[in-house]
Amino acid sequence: MSSIASFRHFLLFGRPADGAVRLEKVRDARIDVLRGLALMIIFINHMPGNVVAAYMPHNFGFSDAADIFVLLAGVSAALAYGGLIEQRGLALAALKLGGRLWTLYIAHIAVFIIVCGVVATAVTQTQNPLYIETINIQPFFRDTVEALIGALTLTYQPSYLDILPLYIVLLALFPAIYAGVRASPLGTLLCSLAIWQAALAFELNLPNGEAGWFFNPFAWQVVFTLGIVIGRGALLGVGLPRLRWLDVGAVTFIVLAWWAKTSTGNPTGIGALNDWFDSVQLGSDKTNLAWSRLLHIAALSWLAIRWLPAGSAMGRHAFGRAFAAAGRNSLHVFCVGIVLSIIGQIVLAETSFAPGVQLLICAGGVTFLTGLGIFLSWYQIITNRGASAEPTAGRGAALPRPSLSLR
Repeated sequence: MSSIASFRHFLLFGRPADGAVRLEKVRDARIDVLRGLALMIIFINHMPGNVVAAYMPHNFGFSDAADIFVLLAGVSAALAYGGLIEQRGLALAALKLGGRLWTLYIAHIAVFIIVCGVVATAVTQTQNPLYIETINIQPFFRDTVEALIGALTLTYQPSYLDILPLYIVLLALFPAIYAGVRASPLGTLLCSLAIWQAALAFELNLPNGEAGWFFNPFAWQVVFTLGIVIGRGALLGVGLPRLRWLDVGAVTFIVLAWWAKTSTGNPTGIGALNDWFDSVQLGSDKTNLAWSRLLHIAALSWLAIRWLPAGSAMGRHAFGRAFAAAGRNSLHVFCVGIVLSIIGQIVLAETSFAPGVQLLICAGGVTFLTGLGIFLSWYQIITNRGASAEPTAGRGAALPRPSLSLR
């Protein structure tokens, strides 16, 4: 069977053409490196007004690091929990998934409290109450009890603290989405798109105070679902067919996005396109996921899978290893990055956005976050070695008990 026919069979029925499910042991360095890179970009973008942010991907295309983060979250979930479902069943996978959700929830609440403390300290020290408005912490100081209840129920999210709640909701939906992808990836994607468009038509969103979530889960589940489809394909060892026309189409769309974002006004001179160019230059709708964002991340995903070197090739160089270490410890790095970006905003404002300070904060923050990822990776290695080491007989050491084994 040709690669195109095999890929088509996977899209329709969620399994190889021969019907056999053979799980691949996937540890793709591309996922860790790209996720680590996305975390660094998120850190820089969360300090608006700094000179480095002007060179981040959102200024040259329709999507940004948040789209990459959510997509890779879907890929990673499929590889981790999808493989567990296939090998050990849904019950055990649901148990581990529940533990992960609890960890994410606790991390979100901890970051919320720390950020409130940072902002309160900044206001006290600088006598500048505008920091409260910048981070949208007013409800916390106006009615602390109500704000805490809102934070605990995810119905109150200060600025820059809205990605983890989205991840929690999407990960909670993973078993249902993965069940659909197992049956038919294409059918599940179509259902996902229908839910997104219905949410737009009926203005559906989860509450965030008097407004809705900045990342509307009814819309962003499309990116997460696309990631699960990609992860399911990797889990089964399904390769992409070599379609040159699709490669050319993806490159063309990415170049179009770059042209539209870097141009001033409507470079085509076609009056009917004036509003479109104005809208994408201001920024494609992030809350409800504009079509331009989805198509852009889909084009980038296709090209990344087709042309970025698989295996460990991306992690061989120093920068690749540093980003991969950050990507492997994404929750810790993300949470610390949020706090550092809030502190960075305050320092930049207090120093009148001096160019040298901007560069120092960006470079220092990225260095600290990648260093944190490297340290955590090293710590995990030495603790795993210690846990797996055989006990040795000696003074104060217990001799291992004899055991029976079947040969």
